[in-house]
Amino acid sequence: MNCKRQSQSLIREYSPAATAVLAMAIILVLTFISVPPAQAQTYQVIYNFTGGPDGAYPEAGLAARGGVFYGTAYQGGSFNRGTVFKLARNGSGWIFSPLYSFTGRADGSAPIAAVVFGHDGTIYGTTEFGGHNCGVGCGTVFHLRPPATICKSILCFWTETVLYQFSGSSDGANPGYGQLTFDQAGNVYGTTFFGGVNAQGVVYELTPSGGGWTERAIHTFSGSSDGENPYSSVVLDAAGNLYGTTYAGGAHGYGAVFQLTPSGSGWIENTLYSLQSSTDGGNPFGGVVFDSAGNLFGATSGGGPGSGGTVYQLMPSGGSWTFGVVYGFTGSAHLPGPYDSLTMDAAGNLYGTTTQDGAHGAGSVFKLTPSGGGWTETDLYDFTGGSDGGVPYGSVFVDTSGNLYGTASQGGTHGYGVIWEITP
Repeated sequence: MNCKRQSQSLIREYSPAATAVLAMAIILVLTFISVPPAQAQTYQVIYNFTGGPDGAYPEAGLAARGGVFYGTAYQGGSFNRGTVFKLARNGSGWIFSPLYSFTGRADGSAPIAAVVFGHDGTIYGTTEFGGHNCGVGCGTVFHLRPPATICKSILCFWTETVLYQFSGSSDGANPGYGQLTFDQAGNVYGTTFFGGVNAQGVVYELTPSGGGWTERAIHTFSGSSDGENPYSSVVLDAAGNLYGTTYAGGAHGYGAVFQLTPSGSGWIENTLYSLQSSTDGGNPFGGVVFDSAGNLFGATSGGGPGSGGTVYQLMPSGGSWTFGVVYGFTGSAHLPGPYDSLTMDAAGNLYGTTTQDGAHGAGSVFKLTPSGGGWTETDLYDFTGGSDGGVPYGSVFVDTSGNLYGTASQGGTHGYGVIWEITP
């Protein structure tokens, strides 16, 4: 079994937090405009991680249910192998509660992706490492459920069940930033960065079976035109097709956007677009999101006209897809742009984070607004890397009032990252 851990530096060279923890034919160009930071926005830190039982270095975005936020911290916790937590509003403040501390053994280690809620209302997620297989472990898929009785204190730990441990063989190895995706039948879909018969990653499906779960790789990447090393989630359309990205591979070696279509008992892969880096962006860690018209939007961590990554759009057109750059960030190979997937609100605005650019080189939060056939970019906040946090990898959560929430993997009062809020 080969998890190809020696190749992890491929992704970690852009990820100082993770390195410190686990030593991780443009057809259409849309008009974009950059504007100064919006002064009406108010930024505040609503939680500082201590590096203790609460966790350290949160790299994923937040999930929300009933006004309560849920998330993961990559390290920290009782065994220093990461945590799952919740954050609930309490009057004018917030109450933080750790829900589970990973041991680094069979239960998993280093949760780097956001958690999701299944059809049963409980939490599902992945860990990048851990499990019984593959040395330090090739990662797990886990399930968390609350206690049977109502908790009467802040410390109220949930029960974890491991749904699957990756072996590093044909089944895949090391899930990345991508959160899990459920279909209507309750099947679960995700990606692994490594593993598969070509050791270039897989898209997998977990199916409920006899009280347990059965895993199969529905596509194994070859490292050629179909791409290699998918690091983010896949999304479903109404017809049951899956869409996602690969960090590398494709026709030019800088990643690809792909579609998987169910066919009989299998799936057919179609590469929608291969990135070229210099003009259109390259090496996307994040996945894609749909708008109401069926267009796909995504982001790249580098490349593009400003060398700092791009936001792009793919529009279905006569059985094919038309690619366009929505916005290009200014930076360099050492100041990468967005890592996680974008978030779209009900008005069609896009939100995201950049990891190490911005006014202070510690990342930023941005908004892209459709405007006159193009897009206007607003820099909502630039992290300093100090008490306000820095290096945000995760996506942005937008509530119904237009408030934004997310995490920064570093900085804060204790230096272990923060949870932040931006209000209009």
